[in-house]
Amino acid sequence: MPQGDRTVIVCSCEGTVPLDEAAIARGCGGSIQRADQLCRRELDRFRSVLSDGGPVTVSCTQEAPLFGEVAAELAAEERVAFANIREHAGWSAEAQDAGPKMAALLAAAAEPAPSFPFVPFESKGVTLVYGRDELAIEAAHRLADQLDVTVLLTRPGEVSPLRIGEFPVLQGTIVGAKGHLGAFELRIDDYAVPAPSSRAKLAFGMPRNGATSRCDIILDLTGGTPLFPAHEVRYGYVRADPRDPAAVERALFQASHLVGEFDKPRYVDFQADLCAHSRSRITGCTRCLEVCPTGAISPGGDHVLIDPHVCAGCGSCASVCPTGAATYALPPTDVLMRRLHRLMATYQAAGGRDAVVLFHDGDHGEPLIQALARFGDGLPANVLPVRVNEVTEIGPEVVAALFAYGAVGAHFLCRAKPKHDIVALQRMVSLSDTILQALGYGTGAPPVAIIATDDPDGLAQALAEAPHGRPARVPARFVPAGRKRSVLETAFRELHAAAPAPVDCVPLEAGAPFGGLDFDVDGCTLCMSCVSACPTQALTDGVERPTLRFREALCVQCGLCARTCPEDVIRLKPQLDFAAWNSPARLVKEEEPFHCTVCSKPFGTRASIERVVAKLQGRHWMFSGLAGQDRMRVLMMCEDCRVEAVVNESFDPHDMPQQQPPRTIEDDLAERARIKAGLA
Repeated sequence: MPQGDRTVIVCSCEGTVPLDEAAIARGCGGSIQRADQLCRRELDRFRSVLSDGGPVTVSCTQEAPLFGEVAAELAAEERVAFANIREHAGWSAEAQDAGPKMAALLAAAAEPAPSFPFVPFESKGVTLVYGRDELAIEAAHRLADQLDVTVLLTRPGEVSPLRIGEFPVLQGTIVGAKGHLGAFELRIDDYAVPAPSSRAKLAFGMPRNGATSRCDIILDLTGGTPLFPAHEVRYGYVRADPRDPAAVERALFQASHLVGEFDKPRYVDFQADLCAHSRSRITGCTRCLEVCPTGAISPGGDHVLIDPHVCAGCGSCASVCPTGAATYALPPTDVLMRRLHRLMATYQAAGGRDAVVLFHDGDHGEPLIQALARFGDGLPANVLPVRVNEVTEIGPEVVAALFAYGAVGAHFLCRAKPKHDIVALQRMVSLSDTILQALGYGTGAPPVAIIATDDPDGLAQALAEAPHGRPARVPARFVPAGRKRSVLETAFRELHAAAPAPVDCVPLEAGAPFGGLDFDVDGCTLCMSCVSACPTQALTDGVERPTLRFREALCVQCGLCARTCPEDVIRLKPQLDFAAWNSPARLVKEEEPFHCTVCSKPFGTRASIERVVAKLQGRHWMFSGLAGQDRMRVLMMCEDCRVEAVVNESFDPHDMPQQQPPRTIEDDLAERARIKAGLA
């Protein structure tokens, strides 16, 4: 993948990194310059290259701050990219064979990264210290100079009163909590205030339930159940075990610095009109609701609502979203996949074979890889590390594209005890393995796997033992573009086209985001309820004739059509049918339209109108006798002629025969009076 006018500076880091300049040149093209100590005695070479005005890639991340300062002096920060070829490739037992890998890492680093929006927070320092005893009061004393503190004690024992009332000390138990830094809202039971005459211990008044409180920061020192799911990533909620003095000190320090204006990335981009959650109060897709670890997602009518202040950025919602309504923004799916395309194409152009991609994050994966490079054998020459914000953000479209590009394995490096629930990642890995095995990419053992370890040696062992799949027959070269669903469709079509042993249809387990629909055609009345409920336009109707068509490539198995169908004639069929994906929408059912008996305008279907007439004629009081014949005739008119007939012929189509008035108590009393008087 030629880099055009980009200059690539590769440094051997004082001769510790063997450089295969020929392989790097084959992969990157452009201008390749070698250095041995670029960050020290050869720093002027970097200045000289920057002065030429072109883009530059530097093969070092350790000294990126230094190079960044030099670039800032020349107003060239945006023209510099950095790649780590030392720990990721050069410091390895297989470094002599890592030339193609270095070329791939350098090329991928040059892929432009888009900007992303931020979510603002504002905290004025209103803090609730939630505890059980004097420890909470002591913590409040230490924070009172910096924060506006209130202490809430849950089921307190004997607690000494404050000598001077610097801050309120209350009794209560938090039974409900929501919100985030700057906007917490709490529901409190057993709420009571202390008597000012408390002597040896705090004496609280009569408690009440249902009190509410609002604050900016919560310091939880109860040692009990956390107030929030995934509490470690709830911004503004600080929790520590009261039995651990060091943890309490860290919590006090953290809470004291949560005053002012803050921001964090808006991790998820959400497009509500693509959401398949609900239609007409009928629930369809709930995948994101099921996997969100923080409770940031809630139902909101026809679509879900994502609170960006609560979202911790795990990306599970984007990974499982079948329509592309929720997409990860750090970076967007198509940007990540263009980077992977550059990585794989460069690796192959430089002579690399049997690429295995290792997805990892910066907080856990990067230190683990660096430790393996510094103290162990490093990564194998065919393992290409790809850093992402969270490994849980990866969806099946990314794995499909990788294998279409020629990869033989994809692994996800996680913590032994993940900070985010990885159930969505586990489902994605299982789904991907099923598809890859069916298409011949697998060798029996799964080529996609999760490596959960905190030990560098454990990582090395897992990579050594991980099975590899079969490469694509002819690697794909497509460049992803557009929204997630269109990228997904393209990736799976290319995966099928490049498969070692392609099959037309892959059966999948229930809950898969792909599939078809089975119709009981005889029971379908073409009411088109399913069409109006379908959020992806997989089901469509005809313009001129009563027609129902289905396009499987657009179906996300949300189930709204099946739940909406009044005749209960639709069944979900999870599968990946490539033949159906590559075919036009199939005709499910077509009928003759019924023509208005007055103006001949087509409306409804002949079968449905005739069915209604057969069910009502002579069987209901409205359609019996002479008046019933007029009403039956109206049923066979279009909406315009129906109104005209009712107005011009001056009859009420809903007029019903005179009914016997209901008998009341007054009627019974009057009848008894007549009998008593001898009148009856």
